[in-house]
Amino acid sequence: MNPIRVAVVGLNFGSWMIEHELLSSAATPYVSIQAVCDLQESKAKMWGEKLQVPYYTNLYDLLQQTDIEAIALFTGPIGRAALIHAILDAGKHVMTTKPFESDHEQARQVLHKARTLGKVIHVNSPSPILSPDLQKVKDWIDQYELGQPLAFRAETTCSYREQPDGSWYDNSELCPVAPITRLGIYLIHDMIRFFGDIADVHVQQSRLFTQRPTVDHAQLSLRFTNGALGHIFASFCIDDQQYYKAAFTMNFERGTIYRNMTPMNQFQQKKQNELILIATKDGVQYTESYSTPIQQGYQWQVFYEVVRGLRSDDYEVHEQIVTGIRCLEMMKQASEVHR
Repeated sequence: MNPIRVAVVGLNFGSWMIEHELLSSAATPYVSIQAVCDLQESKAKMWGEKLQVPYYTNLYDLLQQTDIEAIALFTGPIGRAALIHAILDAGKHVMTTKPFESDHEQARQVLHKARTLGKVIHVNSPSPILSPDLQKVKDWIDQYELGQPLAFRAETTCSYREQPDGSWYDNSELCPVAPITRLGIYLIHDMIRFFGDIADVHVQQSRLFTQRPTVDHAQLSLRFTNGALGHIFASFCIDDQQYYKAAFTMNFERGTIYRNMTPMNQFQQKKQNELILIATKDGVQYTESYSTPIQQGYQWQVFYEVVRGLRSDDYEVHEQIVTGIRCLEMMKQASEVHR
């Protein structure tokens, strides 16, 4: 196997990514870190020396290195599209993180450019291919002819008592309705895959425990263009040992799908996604259950296979990325009205 030669850019979140993702067994067969880059020289030097690779403080100097095939880009979302334009111009592929950008038109333009140039841009959410649990949802929709999607209710919670650190997380302009932008975004992307485009949104939010100036307790209501309704609750305030449990109920014309709707104890954390289907077909009620290990992290194998030409890229995901950003833009406007 010939791993993709990558450079890690942005060593705030990128430091966590190196330790927990890029050096993990899920990534190392597919990517190999060959350089690091950060505006802070001390941080770049520390990681360069630790990994024994060249370090840079200027992205454009890094991009001149012809042996680098891809950039693992972990800067903040504001203005990220402009950086990706430069990366694509240098002939390199991109793996980055959610939210992809803060401006949906900028995102649309750079994603179109990547397709035109034959370069790969992947992000962790929405992921390049469906996770096993969402694939099962799709299979059930087809198998039981569930019909039109009508509604969903979703939640994700954890327990943070954060302090300001000067990052974009402290800025409500850059990180509106923070629990939704930082955690609920996964659920937004999950729902877009099945419910389609979003017509309008409403927001409620509170600041209860966090010392950041941004909120830590929020809910988002959505109306989709097909008439379906949705609700996402996300909070940094709840300590019940069920951290990041992404639960939802999805209603269709002829059935309902539940994910992770029963309580989890500490030994079940982050191990399994549990799905239950109740459907009606030809006047008969059917019930099925399904469990699968939770797919954590980034799809490095898929990234490798697309870059190496072993599989085709799914460009429908690009439109889902743009729709997710439009949702965040509408959410920001709604939160400003609410304030």
